[in-house]
Amino acid sequence: MQKTINVAICYDFDGTLCIGNMQEYGFMKQLKMAPAEFWNKCDTLAHQNSADPNLSYMKCMLDEAKARNLVFRKQDFADCGRDIKLFAGVAAWFDRINAYALKKGVVISHYLISSGLEEIIAGTPIYAKFHKVFAGCFMYNGYGEAIWPARTVNYTEKTQYIFRINKGMLDISDDVNAAMSVDERPIPFANMIYFGDGHTDVPCMSMLKHLGGHCIAVYNPRQTTAQKQALQLKIDGRVDLVAPANYSAGSSIDRYVKRVINKICADYALKECC
Repeated sequence: MQKTINVAICYDFDGTLCIGNMQEYGFMKQLKMAPAEFWNKCDTLAHQNSADPNLSYMKCMLDEAKARNLVFRKQDFADCGRDIKLFAGVAAWFDRINAYALKKGVVISHYLISSGLEEIIAGTPIYAKFHKVFAGCFMYNGYGEAIWPARTVNYTEKTQYIFRINKGMLDISDDVNAAMSVDERPIPFANMIYFGDGHTDVPCMSMLKHLGGHCIAVYNPRQTTAQKQALQLKIDGRVDLVAPANYSAGSSIDRYVKRVINKICADYALKECC
């Protein structure tokens, strides 16, 4: 009987699955604030205080909401995620690639590793497709109101979650640094595929590619600068493939991931012969 092969596909969110930044949809509409104005305030706050950019944007979200007498609870953030625009083919991608993999004896688990907010992502139609979401989130008071950042996921922190997936230690309380033999780890690095679009993904891409995984840089086909940024990741040796963020059947992404699945299956078959 053929042994089940476990594969993990990991994704960034903003600019990878979602067009633009998640805060620029429902949240900024409620603030009636232009994205450029909001992000400039975040950058200024971070620069003036030598602060982490993610902590700064989360503080700005709370400050700007308070200045307008707006209160955000978890459901309010989820509502902000309902009108987020996803790239072509994303909605149908997960079920389709899962079905293809199962025919090969491969079980895929999808993971989101985002510097954005899980509360907003929870309002999108693809939230339930992920085995686990690793993202920023807020603390809430007794009235359910967001009051302070509880967790952030910055550039290098993203790599922690690659190891958590590799070891099956998905709860934040699990000791990911505990020793575990390679044979005991449920998902080998070589069985991982990472999707990203920019600099926040470089640590994950570099590490995973070095460990035998597969990395894809996607870009918004309507933005020349985004394409140049993705191509630079390929030039710098960070990724294996650069492709438009189109997840539809027959797209470059679709064809490549299916070939990676085929390769993983072939590698396992080869090992069994030895």
